[in-house]
Amino acid sequence: MKKFKKIFFWFLVGFAIIQFIPVDKVNKPVDQNKNFAKVEKTPAKVEKLLKNACYDCHSNETVYPKYAYIAPFSWSVKSHVNEGREHLNFSVWKTYNKDLKESMLKKSIQTIDNKVMPMPAYIIYHDEANLSKEERLLLSNYFKGVLDSKKY
Repeated sequence: MKKFKKIFFWFLVGFAIIQFIPVDKVNKPVDQNKNFAKVEKTPAKVEKLLKNACYDCHSNETVYPKYAYIAPFSWSVKSHVNEGREHLNFSVWKTYNKDLKESMLKKSIQTIDNKVMPMPAYIIYHDEANLSKEERLLLSNYFKGVLDSKKY
């Protein structure tokens, strides 16, 4: 029992110390004139789906949940957000070239249709991101419409 108490004590000390490792959770300012929803004149219903299911990881409008302020969870959340923004950042949509936009739209359709996104781990803590079959279809069809329009 004494060994367990020592291990537990040092675990708590380590856990306390890692809380001081900073994780940048400051979002860059968003220019709405470059934002996907405004640029593509996204309907309100689709925009709401995007904000609920996509924008936390794929925009500069991330709303960090409470658990994102506790290490080591904060490291994982920030890593997912950084990776999501690398693949697609709706906040800077207008800055992408046409080929990149086309590729991103196709990939978005594919990941929505294959239920890869939103990530299952994200859905567990964000009920609003758990898209129904109809919502997935609406989002996918919207992206297909943008893609088919060739006006992106």
